[in-house]
Amino acid sequence: MKVTGTFRKIDVAQGAMRGIMCSRYALWAVDDLGGRFLIVDPTIGFRSHFNIAPRSENPGVVSADGRNQIRRMQWGLVPGWAKEVQTMPRPINARAETLSEKPMFRQLLKEKRCLVPANGFYEWKKEGTRKIPFFFHRPDNALFSFAGLYDTWLSPAGEMLVSYTIITTSANDLMAPIHDRMPVVLAREVEEWWLSSGLRSPDELMEILVPCADDVLEAHVVSQRVNRPGEDDEGMILPTNG
Repeated sequence: MKVTGTFRKIDVAQGAMRGIMCSRYALWAVDDLGGRFLIVDPTIGFRSHFNIAPRSENPGVVSADGRNQIRRMQWGLVPGWAKEVQTMPRPINARAETLSEKPMFRQLLKEKRCLVPANGFYEWKKEGTRKIPFFFHRPDNALFSFAGLYDTWLSPAGEMLVSYTIITTSANDLMAPIHDRMPVVLAREVEEWWLSSGLRSPDELMEILVPCADDVLEAHVVSQRVNRPGEDDEGMILPTNG
């Protein structure tokens, strides 16, 4: 699949929208997951989605039994030690700078790192009373991965829930006019390092939990339809005039 259209340049002077970020993303190259992430059996019955929202189930890549595996995970982290999930905060994002300080993330950073495959993500820019949605993607629309953390929770009835959160960092020059944060888009050469089970120091991890280079992604304005989680089709990612 290829998206066509002109990239809309962003005026840095207009400032950035603050608040929670990376609350929607897209993944349509599901047939490429196995080859891209070196997975032997990538079949998990997942279809293309263009408006992935929190609490949905999506593919995550983990390292287990000496190989990469795809697992279905729910977006919005539930720690394994939680007594229940009804009132538990379920963060969809985790700040890279404080991962080693937060009880919810500290041990996961050491033991349960994952990749979250995506073809792009959305972010909103505030202009007066309006919020303009932008779609960020690679110039060739190829798969990439967010750095993520995951955990497994067992209900009192013995039902298993695997959930994840996406790590965020400070904005690069492309993102800065839109938001002061962005998801960690991992360089391909460090994905296996991130997944590996070896213990890493906080300093080592922070070296890769940084903004991607400014030329890794590009962005364009998309339809306000992305604000409606029930809408999910290829038209969501196409450029518009705002």
